[in-house]
Amino acid sequence: MRPADKARLVRAALQARKKAVAPYSRFRVGAAILARGGKIITGCNVESASFGLTCCAERVALFKALSEGQTSFAAMAVAARHPGGPMPCGACRQLLAEYAPGTTVIVVDSRQPTRRREFAVADLLPGAFVGFAPE
Repeated sequence: MRPADKARLVRAALQARKKAVAPYSRFRVGAAILARGGKIITGCNVESASFGLTCCAERVALFKALSEGQTSFAAMAVAARHPGGPMPCGACRQLLAEYAPGTTVIVVDSRQPTRRREFAVADLLPGAFVGFAPE
């Protein structure tokens, strides 16, 4: 992936972060996923007073992309104000392993967006549960 594409993806995640709905934690997260055809789909975290109903930015972006017919992805950027960048939670890692297994995940601290850390989805969730065989 070209550096210019990574920078564009990070910028999209930073813009998505501005739309976060985080009245409880005030932890605003933005994500952007790059489909293999070049389209970028964004998402932000959306919180609920019933905390279990809260949805992470990564899942919002992935679900939007899937619901728009995108099925092949190159990379995802995740941005928040957090040292070293925000790491995807276990649920997000599981869904990425299922629906975007070859994706590179780029995390950035919104205060230093040019300092990127990159991870392969397989490294974020080794031995992911990606299917089952009926008995």
